[in-house]
Amino acid sequence: QVQLVESGGDLVQPGESLRLSCTASGNIHSIDFRGWYRQAPGKQRELVAAFVGPDSVKDRFSISRDNAKNAMYLRMNSPKPEDTAVYYCNADFTYYSGGKLMNKFDAWGQGTQVTVSS
Repeated sequence: QVQLVESGGDLVQPGESLRLSCTASGNIHSIDFRGWYRQAPGKQRELVAAFVGPDSVKDRFSISRDNAKNAMYLRMNSPKPEDTAVYYCNADFTYYSGGKLMNKFDAWGQGTQVTVSS
């Protein structure tokens, strides 16, 4: 089964940096990571960081990727309580299934919880 898996979420104190990871598992042929989103309780999902587009990275965040590992990362610097949310990664990828090359657009992981609290 081909899927995106986020990890690294934790309970951290304000100002304590954190790095989230998103890895693609399964018979991946190619992957185009689109970015990181988050959803706080009672709020809509919002963009946190993307590789393209104006104003695509919120202050105190940085985004990177390692194509060799089929992985994407989100670095949270000096997080604040308002950064508390479930963080999701988003990507398009192609994969092999039954000997055929398939497309998966707009794929999401299950999310990883980040709680910033003293």
